[in-house]
Parts: sequence; structure tokens; C-alpha cells
Amino acid sequence: MLFEELSLSKSIQKAVYEEGYTQPTPIQEQAIPYILEGKDVIGCAQTGTGKTAAFAIPIIHQLHRIVGSSKKSKQIRALIVTPTRELAIQIGQNFDTYAKYTNLTQTTIFGGVSQIPQVDVLKKGIDVVISTPGRLLDLHKQGFINFDYLHTLVLDEADQMLDMGFINDVKKIVKLTPNNRQTLLFSATMPMAIRELAELFLKNPARVEVAPISSTAEKVKQRIYFVEKSEKRNLLYHLIRNEKLSDVLVFTRTKHGADNVVKSLRKKGIAAEAIHGDKSQSARQRVLESFKNKEVNILVATDIAARGIDIDQLPLVINFDLPNIPETYVHRIGRTGRAGHEGIALSFCSKDEHPYWKDIQRLIRVDVKTITEHPYPWHTDRPDGSIETITPSTKRSGKNQKSRKSNTSKKNKKRWY
Repeated sequence: MLFEELSLSKSIQKAVYEEGYTQPTPIQEQAIPYILEGKDVIGCAQTGTGKTAAFAIPIIHQLHRIVGSSKKSKQIRALIVTPTRELAIQIGQNFDTYAKYTNLTQTTIFGGVSQIPQVDVLKKGIDVVISTPGRLLDLHKQGFINFDYLHTLVLDEADQMLDMGFINDVKKIVKLTPNNRQTLLFSATMPMAIRELAELFLKNPARVEVAPISSTAEKVKQRIYFVEKSEKRNLLYHLIRNEKLSDVLVFTRTKHGADNVVKSLRKKGIAAEAIHGDKSQSARQRVLESFKNKEVNILVATDIAARGIDIDQLPLVINFDLPNIPETYVHRIGRTGRAGHEGIALSFCSKDEHPYWKDIQRLIRVDVKTITEHPYPWHTDRPDGSIETITPSTKRSGKNQKSRKSNTSKKNKKRWY
């Protein structure tokens, strides 16, 4: 199928054609016709498959027909609720791109910055609002937001809003919107809690699932390193230095951990920056732009801050810390291998994280290759004082085992991944 077969307005067809879109992705091909028909939709597809365009393009088409060239005061007719500032900004940029040959306008609303510029835009009138839950409710309470004319509500990355504790805010927002709205729910994973949420807010929704639930991108090569916890920073530096890595997104579990990884890399001459919730919005945008412009080689991020990071052809993701929620692993490695490109996802697993890895394997059902030839494997002290190298599959007999010292004395001639 071609985009021109989707019955879209010529203005939108021109915009998407200029972006190089000729054929819709599977999620776009299946979801767009339902949305154009006015149906509620539950869309589930892995990260990087074009979910934003799947709802943005038909919304623009619908609103362009409703608003037309009218010069009357603009009203909020579409609301997209999303978990993070970065994702809101990204979606806003996509709306601007697809709607550039229409007279539709959009604004992004999020906390952590002054509300004055956001209020000024709202007072002038706007067609589409893309917002995080907290600031949206604040501005509505203050009387700056009116949903009386709302046509479409989108809950994007619904599973992440659930994980981040936004579910009650989402319920409040839904209750503020008209009952005859169209509701679209998009997510990369579809846990039971999200299905129950959908039953509450959606009316006879069309279900679009273009990949197995919680699947990982087929073109992402996944590798696991079993490494001593205290040696993770050394392993990271070892890979960056020996393989001359750049354009790498590194995930840590905490903000403090992200800062510590950056400090460690900078001491060794590696250009690295951290992005997390403690940084101001302007600082986060500056760091992200530096990474996209290749001024920074390594970007270290927490899961919340990484939502919305969309970098074309990002080659490599490293899980410095394994997530304790298996679905989060799917989101993380979905930052690479996007839009059909190949990618690599490396994970560092310390002994205390092994239960997390077992949970991840049960979810993804992929036989991930273990990289054993590296300088910092799991080890245990023998009674005689020597060090035994172990992996989860190693039997602790002591027979035919190499010491950590002997293991690292040989040059590794194998491919690093």
C-alpha cells in the first residue's frame, strides 16, 4: 500500500512525501483507516515502528476538514497525553511537519518550566495540545484549558504512564473530556492494567497489533555480558575505547548512577553527558541536541528521561543496569533498530541482577548471545586464594576453569559483540 491510497488530503500527502514517506508502516496502514472512520483504536506495536504518525496524520486530516481555512477563534480539538517532556516535544515536531501545508497549530505543555509562555499560546487559541498529565491538570484547574470542543483524545505510551504513576491523572483528564470524543490508546506493550484501562475509556475499539506483544525489534542484535558489579564502569570504558564506539545511548537505573557513569567516563577522556529528571528542561534539550549533533559521544540516561529520544539510525544501546521491569527492556532496546535499520543492544548483568535477566528472557523469548571473552566476568574466590571465572551456566566444580587473571591475559580476537 502507498500513502496516496489512504484517502488523505493533498496537503498531508505532500508533507509526508517530502519526508520520504511512500509506504505506511504496518501500524500506520492498519490504524489510519480506523481513525479516519472515527473509531476508537487500541494500537500496540514495538517502539520505532511509526506509532506517532499513525495517529498524528489522520488527526491532522480530520481537523483540517473541520477547521478548514476558518479564521474564527481556535479551540482545542485534539489532545495528546504523553508521559515525558521529551516525548511531548518530539510529537509536537512531528505534528508541525505533517501539518505544515495546513493552517493547524499545536503547542506542547509540560512542567519544570514557567507556565506563562504556555498560557499565552493557549489564550491566542490552538488546535492541538500535546501535554504531560500534571501541567495539563494544573492549567485546566486555573481555567486556561477548555475541552468543550475536543474531537480526539490520544493516550500515548500508555504503559509508561501506568509505570510512572500517572494513571490517576489520566483518569481525571479523561473525565474532563466530552463523552462523544474519539479515543486512541497507543503503547509498545499491553499489560493487563492497560487493557482494563482501555475497557473503561474506549467504546468498541478497533484493535491493531502489528507485532507480538512485548516483542523486540528483529534487526536488533542483543548481547549479554555477565560482569562483576564493581567492574561495570571499567567494562563500559573498555568497549568504548577498544571498539572506538560513538553515538551510544547508555541506560542506568537511577539519576545518581547516570551522573557517576558520566564522571567516570570524563575522567578517562570520553565525551559523555547525562540526561535525567533532575536537569532543567533547557539543560536536557541542550544535552540531547549535542548528542544528535555528535558533539557528545555517549549519552547516559534514565528510563523516564529517555522516553521521546528519537535519533535516526542510533547504532548502539547499552543497558549499564538491567531494569527490574521486563517491559522496560523492550522500550530501551527499541531506541535502536528503528524504522527497519539494524542496531545492537548490549546488556551488563551483575550477579544481583540475574533474576531480572531471567524475567526479561521469559518475556522476550529470544536466545540472547552471551559474550564470555571480556576482562571483567563474574568470579568467586577459591579456598586456595585463586579466582574462578563463572557464568550462570558454569558448574562450580573447579575443573577446567580458568582464573580471572589467565582469562584476561590473552588478547580477545573475537568480535566484541
